[in-house]
Amino acid sequence: MDGDDAAGAARPDEELTDVENNAADTPTDGRILVVGAGAMGSQIAMACALAGYRVRLHDIAEESLEKARANLTGVMERRVAKGRLSQAESDAAFARLESTTDLDGAAVDADVVIEAAVEKLEVKQDLFARLDTLCPSHTILASNSSSFVPSAIGARTERPDRVCNLHFFNPALVMKCVEVVRSPDTSDATMDAAVALVERLGKEAVVLNKEINGFVANRILGALRDEAVALLEGGYASVSDIDKACRTALGHPMGPFELQDMTGLDIGHAVKQGRYAESGDPADQPQRSLAERVEAGHLGRKTGQGWYRYDSEGNKLGEA
Repeated sequence: MDGDDAAGAARPDEELTDVENNAADTPTDGRILVVGAGAMGSQIAMACALAGYRVRLHDIAEESLEKARANLTGVMERRVAKGRLSQAESDAAFARLESTTDLDGAAVDADVVIEAAVEKLEVKQDLFARLDTLCPSHTILASNSSSFVPSAIGARTERPDRVCNLHFFNPALVMKCVEVVRSPDTSDATMDAAVALVERLGKEAVVLNKEINGFVANRILGALRDEAVALLEGGYASVSDIDKACRTALGHPMGPFELQDMTGLDIGHAVKQGRYAESGDPADQPQRSLAERVEAGHLGRKTGQGWYRYDSEGNKLGEA
């Protein structure tokens, strides 16, 4: 599942830049497997394909792969129409991008795996344990988790030195930051290779030499989000006015409530639960107003309601 990304500091319709510009110059022989075809996984896969990598995008559901390809087709067609990418470059990227429901076959020759599955630790641990048995011994296993640290995710593998986090931000084709996180066991060679991959994608690596739940950007974002919710629950200001203050006074393209609606309230809720499970600090539990919305199925734009209400096209109608 997609991460609870500080992403949001960029607008989802922002143009691609370096990823496209680097697409055709220096193709590589490396093969990348991306596991999970949601919004994050599919865009990570396309970013890798644009950079010249041969990519397999895996998901357990064929319909998820079909939806991912349709969404990517729309994104690329808009880039071509705007002159940001040639049709030949788009066609070449799609030619390098294969989709499959066969994890065994997809993993057999992968040089790097980037996991973008649901943000549940046990799911990631099970997947990494399986990948450990399927992938070649040299394969780097990386997680796009926005919160779980690599030592926890890779705990059941026999290659802790080749496990790390590559945390992309939403939308992955646009956002330049990728947090590269090492565990106490991650080797220097793995970190060097991970940073080189990030740079090859036209991104900028933020290296964490010591793991911590939530990493850098989302811990800072989380503090902002928690304060925004506290101000709302205290009756100090409305959702829209808190967002307005962050846009007009702090220069944020999106306010914290708008951002939560974009990334999904369920993702933020899961991150809070994971941090609480690790820390035991009651302050890390999901706030009441967030938990109530998640329990009611009001998860943001994708469900038509979160902190705001949305029409079928995702346009904001007003506060919920």
